[in-house]
Amino acid sequence: MASGYHAGEIEVQARAGVLDSARRIAGSVRAEIPPPARAFLAERRIVVVATVDADGRPWASILTGKPGFAQALDEQTVRLSTAPAPGDPLVENLATSMFLGLIAPDFATRRRMRVNGRLDRDSKGAILLRADQVYSNCPKYIQRREGEAALSSETKPMARRLPGLEEQHRRWIRGADTFFVATVHPESGADASHRGGMPGFVSVDGDRITWPDYAGNTMFNTLGNIAAYPRAGLVFPNFDTGAVLQFTGRAAINWDPTHVSRVAGAERLVAFEVEEAVEIVGALPLGLRLVDYSKFNPKGVIPPEPAVQQRNW
Repeated sequence: MASGYHAGEIEVQARAGVLDSARRIAGSVRAEIPPPARAFLAERRIVVVATVDADGRPWASILTGKPGFAQALDEQTVRLSTAPAPGDPLVENLATSMFLGLIAPDFATRRRMRVNGRLDRDSKGAILLRADQVYSNCPKYIQRREGEAALSSETKPMARRLPGLEEQHRRWIRGADTFFVATVHPESGADASHRGGMPGFVSVDGDRITWPDYAGNTMFNTLGNIAAYPRAGLVFPNFDTGAVLQFTGRAAINWDPTHVSRVAGAERLVAFEVEEAVEIVGALPLGLRLVDYSKFNPKGVIPPEPAVQQRNW
């Protein structure tokens, strides 16, 4: 990693006891987009981006298009030739966010890559990402999905903004096996990451969402950002109906071994308090059929939620 880890990432790496491993892995992060990554991007029909709104709150958004809508123009620039769904906070964030984080998943092969950098626009209004960090991730916890069948074109995107969760949203979250997280460091930039597990791995109580942090690549980009700037954005896709749930709020890492030990496979817990929610019906034009769950998913679900360690916001 050309500029090294920031203080939040190092803090989490040290507490997790993985500093040496993180230093080794940092060498896999590039400042340019290599040819295989360009080819991978060109095949994608779904990407997830992280941006920040005018109040400094991260949001995660899903963008879709035909293969080629995500294109690496050169070693430093990705163009996204598509528009966010009406009502997606990304519509406004494109005018205010300095940073853009992107994760491009391939659910059929369980591959994914990340590109983080600066947000720009071209003369036609397309979204440009000026890359600072480019790297791939392991296939852990990605549920295999195939098909990408078109959903009904009669469903036009319709958005609702809400101050918190409704009971139907809590049921949706409890049944989820996949979601994405947007985080930001005020100086280092935005990041979008994937989280997956067996249905039930995400817990929700009122407006608090909790999920386990499983063993990963030891870089701790997401948790490092949270340690430095305790806010996050979440997006939960419904691949059957085409709807998405987006949240922005405050996040905290729970290291308490008494709480963590109660959750299968967890090395830490992350608690998230919803400040604002957006539900968009018809946001995804593609339906992905679940083929099988990741073999890395810990078996077992989060039990009734314990008290979560608090931190000063």
